[in-house]
Amino acid sequence: MKRKSFRRSLLGAGVLATLLASVTAAVPASAQSSAATARPPTDTLANGQSIFPPWQNGANNDATTRGLAFTVPQVDDLADFHGDVNNPKLVLYVGGNYFFAMAPLIAHFEVEHPEYKGRIYWETIPPGLLIKQIEAGGTVTSGNMTWTVKADAYFAGLAKVRQYVASGLLAAPALPYVVNTLTIMVPAGNPGHVQGLADLGAASIRLAMPNPVFEGIGRQIEASLRKAGGDALEQQVYNDKVADGTTILTRIHHRQTALFLMQGRADAGVTWLSEAIFQAQVGHPITRVAIPPAQNTTAIYAGAMVKDAPHPAAARLWLAYIHSPQALTIFERFGFKPYTGKALDSDSAK
Repeated sequence: MKRKSFRRSLLGAGVLATLLASVTAAVPASAQSSAATARPPTDTLANGQSIFPPWQNGANNDATTRGLAFTVPQVDDLADFHGDVNNPKLVLYVGGNYFFAMAPLIAHFEVEHPEYKGRIYWETIPPGLLIKQIEAGGTVTSGNMTWTVKADAYFAGLAKVRQYVASGLLAAPALPYVVNTLTIMVPAGNPGHVQGLADLGAASIRLAMPNPVFEGIGRQIEASLRKAGGDALEQQVYNDKVADGTTILTRIHHRQTALFLMQGRADAGVTWLSEAIFQAQVGHPITRVAIPPAQNTTAIYAGAMVKDAPHPAAARLWLAYIHSPQALTIFERFGFKPYTGKALDSDSAK
């Protein structure tokens, strides 16, 4: 108990306070102004992709009229809030580790349901924080901006969705749809020569690791570390290395881990497989080291309508859509697999 309480205090204290700065969501690269061109050349890859979020060049914004284009990567960048808060017809609170899949999912959904074109708003911060926002009546503050958008549907790990259905925060049923596994994300070329989870305990390996206080994936990583090296490896990664500064704890790992690797601040970080696949797809200098099945952990992703959802019919449409062959095909592009009912249930999808 002493070790756990010590670690929890470190986890609570070791997070960055400036993660979600203000102002608008991403815009296409062609629409960015002098703020974008002012970035140092080293911040932009040969393919034109910035190493700083938001990624996907504005594709994760459903607003059809965007007005002033003001996104300054690393300074004013609201990467995990998407679309127009003004009278949306569908509001989705989605566990952040598949933010990259949302753009094609939304685009295809709007082809099938054109009445929702440009009227979908979604958030991709960690599921535990989304629950806090639901409990706050849909109100959130990021930087100097506060706004309220009540959720219609919530998406996280199956166990968590079931928990909040049981508590009455969400409406039954909890609907599983895809599964995901863990991997070790490393910079291109793997300069730390990481070969597996056991290597993460080495003093020479700098880590960017999800904080279990904020992100459910942390608990699943702990389970995999114990499979690979027992309690000793878990303590090295999440206690000893946190204390000596060779493990950086993230608050929103789906943005921070890849960025820290590209900035040279870390040599490795455990993430979901889908996240490493996405980083490679967009051309970031990121690769991955596989975790063998015996040491890996499977997450089941599920969704449910929020109790008293403002747009229940729209929520039901989306919950039906994410089980469709077309949606599952999009998920599979990023390494997700359809849920078949045979995968092991896990604590959280994030």
